[in-house]
Amino acid sequence: MANELYTRTNQKIFYAGLALESWRKAEESRAINAQGLVQAEREAALFHLFGAVLGLCHEIAGYYRLANSQSTRIEVLLDASMLEAAPSPEFSELIELAANPETWLAQLLEAYKNLHKPPQMPHKAKVDPATPLIVAVSIDHEPELLERETLEAWRKDITALARRFRETLSEW
Repeated sequence: MANELYTRTNQKIFYAGLALESWRKAEESRAINAQGLVQAEREAALFHLFGAVLGLCHEIAGYYRLANSQSTRIEVLLDASMLEAAPSPEFSELIELAANPETWLAQLLEAYKNLHKPPQMPHKAKVDPATPLIVAVSIDHEPELLERETLEAWRKDITALARRFRETLSEW
C-alpha cells in the first residue's frame, strides 16, 4: 500500500498544506526574519504543488502502463504527442489545462519554472551627463510574488482533480 503511486501525490499535497500553514504563521509573526520565512514557505509550497502535479501524472501514466511513466520531467508526461501513442481523457485534460495560460495549472507550471531562473538586474536607462535636469525613471517593477491564497486555491484544485481522476481510474 505504501508503494502505491497515489501515496506520493497525497504526500506532496499534504506537504504543500504544511508549507502554506507555516507561511500563514510567518506572515503573522513579528520576527526579524519573517520576510525570509514567508519567501521560503512560498517556494516550499510551490515545490510541493508541482510535485503533486507530477505525482498525479505518474498515477495516470502508471494506470495506463505508459512507456514513459517513470519520467521525472513533467514536460515529457504533459506532451501532446504522448496522447497520439496512448490517448487518455485524464492526460488530455491535463495537457489542455497546461496549454492554456489562463488556467491554474499553466500558472503553477510557469511559477515553478520561474523559481529556477537566475535573478535579473533591473534595466537602467542610460543617463546623458550633459543633461542633468532630465531624470530617468525606471518602469521596471519587482516580479509579482504569488499570494498564499493563490497557492491554497491551486492546492484545492489539485486535490479535486486527483479525486475526480481516481474515481474514473478505479477498477470496479
